[in-house]
Amino acid sequence: MALTSEGLEQLCCAVGDASQVGEARRVAARLARAAALGETDAGRLAIVVVELANNQLRHAGGGSMLMRVVERERDAGVEILAIDRGRGFDIARGLVDGYSTAGTSGTGLGAVRRMSSVFDAWSDARGSVLLSRVFPTASAGDPGWGVVNRPVAGEVQCGDGWAVRRSGGLLHALVVDGLGHGPSAADAARAGIAAFRSQAAADPAHALENLHRGMGGTRGGAAAVATVDPGARRLAMAGIGNIGVTLWSEGRARGLPSHSGIVGQGAVRPRRVVDAGWTAPALLVMASDGLQSRLAFGDYPGLVNVHPAVVAGLLFRDFERGNDDATVLVLPLA
Repeated sequence: MALTSEGLEQLCCAVGDASQVGEARRVAARLARAAALGETDAGRLAIVVVELANNQLRHAGGGSMLMRVVERERDAGVEILAIDRGRGFDIARGLVDGYSTAGTSGTGLGAVRRMSSVFDAWSDARGSVLLSRVFPTASAGDPGWGVVNRPVAGEVQCGDGWAVRRSGGLLHALVVDGLGHGPSAADAARAGIAAFRSQAAADPAHALENLHRGMGGTRGGAAAVATVDPGARRLAMAGIGNIGVTLWSEGRARGLPSHSGIVGQGAVRPRRVVDAGWTAPALLVMASDGLQSRLAFGDYPGLVNVHPAVVAGLLFRDFERGNDDATVLVLPLA
């Protein structure tokens, strides 16, 4: 597998009645084939999907499931994000076999955790987000980041894109938003991802210049590039347009400013790079303008200790505008 993960298709299954549980299982089976999961691992995934979907129906009155293939260096798996707006539940008690608030056997959530290679959850009075990643049984490791990448209602292709690349001990991250939405916006985003992958420079300003050239001939868009040095606990970021970049550290959110302009259109100049440090644990959040510009991290005590994929699901659920493509990429900073 390549060292770059990028905007792989993320599918959404609504779970509003029992018939949709079967559809969610069929979508998961298709993704299992795409990830080349074996029969045993695909069976684990099927159990996870059915249990999570049934839990949404029983305890939350329904919800939605976001599914995608997750790449690692040598293999791939499938990620499930189960998102609802129910009344919430006590996660620690829910994981104990035999505990149930709906008169069932109370083994479903415990089974999900056992069948998952990676499991985490968040639940409060506003609802729940549960994460399961199923990788090949004999493998270990997990890409540390989380993402939600969804087209606006009525569109099939998402005009936003994202990518994460590791090289030389550094982590490089991109979020790009093609102007508007639909196929032309998606073409612009794909051009930006291709340019990001082709450049070796660690400096975000030079990366943006490369994106500007690569997105020429498209309708252009907004983009932000961040380079993270975990050893030094420093990051550098440069952006053009309205990609929101927030560093969440020590209970405070710091917005990292971008410049005005359109990537791929007009003249581009070397851009000032914003440099920042953090105290662990911390989160770097990069979001397109399909999410509200002010993300209320303070409303979620302890969020920094949750898996970044759960964080992405929460922010998408609670801050999506609903009138544009939406992408939120979350990276943990240790």
